[in-house]
Amino acid sequence: MTLPFGRLAAVGLLGAAGAMLAGCDDSYLDNGPNRSEQPISRATLAEMTKIDTTPASPVLIRTYKKEAELEIWKMKSDGHYALLKTYPMCRWSGQLGPKTREGDMQVPEGFYMIAPGQMNPNSHYYLAFNVGYPNAYDRALGRTGGSVMVHGVCSSAGCFSMTDEQVADIYVIARDAFRGGQREIQLQSYPFHMTAENLAKYRLDPNIAFWKELKSGSDHFEVTQAEPSVVVCGRHYVFGATSDKPVSAAEPCPALQRDDDVETAVAEKADRDEAKVAELVASGVKPIRTVYADGGQNPVFAGYKDESDPEALISGPQDIVLEQRVSAAVRVAAAQADAKRQHAAIMARINGTAPPPAPAAPPADAAVAAPQPQTVAIATTPAAMASDSGGSIWGASTSTMKKWLHLGGQDPAQPQVTAYVPDQPIPSDVPLPPRRDASVGQGEKQAHLALHAPLPPAKPAADGATPSQNSTDGAGSPAPTAPAPAQ
Repeated sequence: MTLPFGRLAAVGLLGAAGAMLAGCDDSYLDNGPNRSEQPISRATLAEMTKIDTTPASPVLIRTYKKEAELEIWKMKSDGHYALLKTYPMCRWSGQLGPKTREGDMQVPEGFYMIAPGQMNPNSHYYLAFNVGYPNAYDRALGRTGGSVMVHGVCSSAGCFSMTDEQVADIYVIARDAFRGGQREIQLQSYPFHMTAENLAKYRLDPNIAFWKELKSGSDHFEVTQAEPSVVVCGRHYVFGATSDKPVSAAEPCPALQRDDDVETAVAEKADRDEAKVAELVASGVKPIRTVYADGGQNPVFAGYKDESDPEALISGPQDIVLEQRVSAAVRVAAAQADAKRQHAAIMARINGTAPPPAPAAPPADAAVAAPQPQTVAIATTPAAMASDSGGSIWGASTSTMKKWLHLGGQDPAQPQVTAYVPDQPIPSDVPLPPRRDASVGQGEKQAHLALHAPLPPAKPAADGATPSQNSTDGAGSPAPTAPAPAQ
């Protein structure tokens, strides 16, 4: 049966749209031969010589969404990695945070492996390679999706998008490493550089616990300058560990073997970073959440033609300051502690002894991010907050690391905590990130953007209002939202 031309065209457009929604799927077109066989440029070879490496030496890739950068690291003759090049990223889509489902347009975050079979020399996006999403960690959490690429054309629907010239350079570097004997290339995808400054700013972000897991992997790499081993068990990443027994991503971790010297160095780095975060918080650094219209790009590409959604880059990212509330329990505990210190100081003067030392920091606030009104705030001591805020294993403190990995030692004493639940839900004043809707036509874009515009913060209830009155004014009448895009 022969279909009319109009129907054939419609079928073709539907197929192309489906491929885009599935990710950066570039398997449906072949865009020319021999692009993948170009030699490494003379400039890149000169850079390799400077850092004592060769084209055949192993490669490691690190990416950062907020800064929109892709780094290529090469192994030197002494077995350690050195930074070869940093490429400004032309385009990435979505928000900071991991990819969780098919069609969410998110660029994934985590540790991924690239094998030779994932290289695509005939990509519609000039040249490309699949990053390996979802990995064992993603699958253990039920995440879906696929066809996430590093490619050219400067167009992203969930991929790491570069210019054609950049991806040609990256592709041939990876190609020669595979030809030199490397079996897999590790790609470390981060939301941002894992600095104390960024961790202080994003300390109330809903993804902070996951990001601290990734920081442990980053710390292992930066301390050793070697590719960290990655184990996924108990639905968590564990870095720098091996096991003689089978490991399941969804099951509890078995006994793991680690290098004590490396773990000590990593724990010391984590402690230094945590201390710096505490200093920044004490100095007044506000907790924020960064919201994008639809991803971003490196500033060097300002004005560069974006093939996916150029309008999304016009306004730039918005940093939303999150509320950091102090619960009644924390205020009472602080007052009691202050009274005890004053009493101890008076007794010391009477007895002629040394006064007690001043506390290192004021009592930690029970932080409640405004977008999470159901969160239970936990008031704890500054020492406990400092020891538990980071660490070597998925945000674990150094004191609990050995216990979890069966390396011996006694269980630490548990700090006393006081749970505080507010009498009424805390109103949210942080707008949700706008959702990209591929089904919206250009003629409807302005109305669509207006519909997804951030809502103003909820007004506090008037004095004397009853819970039922507050419900009628706010929670009982949710703001209208656009229908979810068909993805």
